[in-house]
Amino acid sequence: MSPDTVLDLTRQAMVIILLLSMPILLTALAVGLLVGMFQAATQINEMTLSFIPKLFAVVLAILLAGPWMLHLLVDFTTDLFHRIPGLIG
Repeated sequence: MSPDTVLDLTRQAMVIILLLSMPILLTALAVGLLVGMFQAATQINEMTLSFIPKLFAVVLAILLAGPWMLHLLVDFTTDLFHRIPGLIG
């Protein structure tokens, strides 16, 4: 296996990781920003007020984006398994 092949597989894996984490991280970021603005406007500094909405939003994002994420990961894994014989020899 050549170094170019290893770098290409690593790049593809990193892109998949970014795509899989993006819906969850962006959801947590958006909800955290909204809750932070609400806390700054009302001067309420309760820790659970920022944690609970983010938790529910992330669970909802996983439920909504889960099938797409699973499909993306299965496609990548299937493609990788099909490429193994060519990578070895």
